[in-house]
Amino acid sequence: MTPRRAQLRDFLRTRRARIAPGEVGMATAGRRRTPGLRREEVAALAGVGVSWYTWLEQGRDINVSTEVLDAIGRALRLTGPERAHLYVLAGLNPPPPRADATRGDEITPELRHLLEAWTPRPAILRDRYWHLLAINDAARWVFGFDDADHHCLISFFTNMRYRRAHLHWAAVAPSVVAAFRADAAHAPDDPGFGRVIKELSAVSPEFAELWARHDVGTPGQAVKAVRHPEAGDLVFDMTTLAVVDHPDRYLELYNPRPGSETAARLERPRTRTAAPA
Repeated sequence: MTPRRAQLRDFLRTRRARIAPGEVGMATAGRRRTPGLRREEVAALAGVGVSWYTWLEQGRDINVSTEVLDAIGRALRLTGPERAHLYVLAGLNPPPPRADATRGDEITPELRHLLEAWTPRPAILRDRYWHLLAINDAARWVFGFDDADHHCLISFFTNMRYRRAHLHWAAVAPSVVAAFRADAAHAPDDPGFGRVIKELSAVSPEFAELWARHDVGTPGQAVKAVRHPEAGDLVFDMTTLAVVDHPDRYLELYNPRPGSETAARLERPRTRTAAPA
């Protein structure tokens, strides 16, 4: 037995051992030699054969489907992380996090504090579809975001102030679209990405043309250069970080490029604002 299948065996055993029969509406009459549910009870709750479930729990080399794993997960009342763990142990890719469970309007005070603490450097919190969830004041000032901006890619193509600020917008646009395609490729059947593509294609022929190329890039590290009307030329190293406890969320942190005057120029408007009237 491989180590992975041995872990699958132990994981399933411990998950069913923690559920009392009465919790799932099953009779508890008679003496039970093991705590929790029996294998045949889990099989009945999941709607699978007893022999098949027994083989799965024994770590045998059998074929499994996402539908069956989901049914077992519901029967064993697995949490989201436990469900993903079951997929991995069974040899399948975990499903993407549910957007309705990870997005929402609630942003933790810790994340908000991090965004503000990054000031005077820009910082953005977005979701997997590139919707803007929160930005700090520096991002508003540097990139020209306003209350109408709700999506990174849509703003990149439709916010004229945002576009004009980018020193190399036309050269960068193909790589931005290619990075979005790379993210969308992880969930080809997810309607969330489809809605963004449809909305932006309807208002931006430039995006539609680039999207039709089917280029795929690498999201993550990038250099961003902007020309600000007050601060002048600003150059940033942009790093994207996943939020571990909210896998649908990503932090984009912009750090002044070493060797540029960006850091000093970012301090000037804050100094003027803080000065007494």
